[in-house]
Amino acid sequence: MWLWGWPWGRRGPSGFGAASTAEEATAGVDASHLTAIVTGATNGIGKETARVLALRGAKVIIPARTLESGMKVKESLADQIPRSKLHVMEMDLSSLSSVRSFARSFNSSHKHLNILINNAGIMGCPFQQSKDGMELQFATNHVGHFLLTNLLLDKMKSTARETGVQGRIINVSSSAHKRSDGSCFELDRYWPFIAYSHSKLANILHANELSRRFQEEGCNLTANSLHPGLIPTNIARYVVTNSVLVSILSVAKPFLKGMPQGAATTCYLALHPDLKDVSGKYFADCNEATPTAVARDAELAKRLWSFSEELVRINEGRRPK
Repeated sequence: MWLWGWPWGRRGPSGFGAASTAEEATAGVDASHLTAIVTGATNGIGKETARVLALRGAKVIIPARTLESGMKVKESLADQIPRSKLHVMEMDLSSLSSVRSFARSFNSSHKHLNILINNAGIMGCPFQQSKDGMELQFATNHVGHFLLTNLLLDKMKSTARETGVQGRIINVSSSAHKRSDGSCFELDRYWPFIAYSHSKLANILHANELSRRFQEEGCNLTANSLHPGLIPTNIARYVVTNSVLVSILSVAKPFLKGMPQGAATTCYLALHPDLKDVSGKYFADCNEATPTAVARDAELAKRLWSFSEELVRINEGRRPK
């Protein structure tokens, strides 16, 4: 039973709230002229996001680590939405060479890109390194998305110019960013959930710096970030062996969102007409929210951008281990 009473059922200025579903947040929207990429769309809220965008008529590209896993998702969604326009492409977000390969393939085979949803993520895993030698959470949650976004920016800018439709970039962050003190550059120290928090802070800073650059350049693109809410997805698979956390999750279960609610803010930011020209903001429950002061630090966002550029430059051309 979902406890959608106060404050969970309260609606904000947007007309939506924590209990709103992705379908409700996009009701009446015609997205048949739009092309979107949704990372992490093979499960969880990413899959629900892809489903609702497809339901509204958008062409949705599903990056997947293997074509087999991606095709299973496509077939599942196509059964629900027979006329859906779904395309599967191979990409491992934790591998910079894979991200580059995906971007080259997409840019050469697709004319337009209106919406980029950087949704994929991992949380609280034991220390691991990516193929490029970076801590895995930071590599997957931030660096892979940073590189992917940069490689697709020209396509998004040209699409906005040619179609007159404003492009949108959405970074799925988390309220966990509040546990980060901004030391997300210190990759030599590792605590699983603090590392996750650093990567979620990076998602917000990345969106903010993108927005600043878009405004400075005068291009017709926006960038925003969001907290999707507490949702029982497989992102928490690394905590299921922790008895204390399992107990906490059991008590909190009535207050957790389902997938339709968890994808609502993402879909709202991606499609709702009220979000035209809204950029550099952070949202929760389909309404603008206030992240921490650290997440609003413009100088820190610039530092993170330079740091991320250096990471992808250092690893450019390096053979995977």
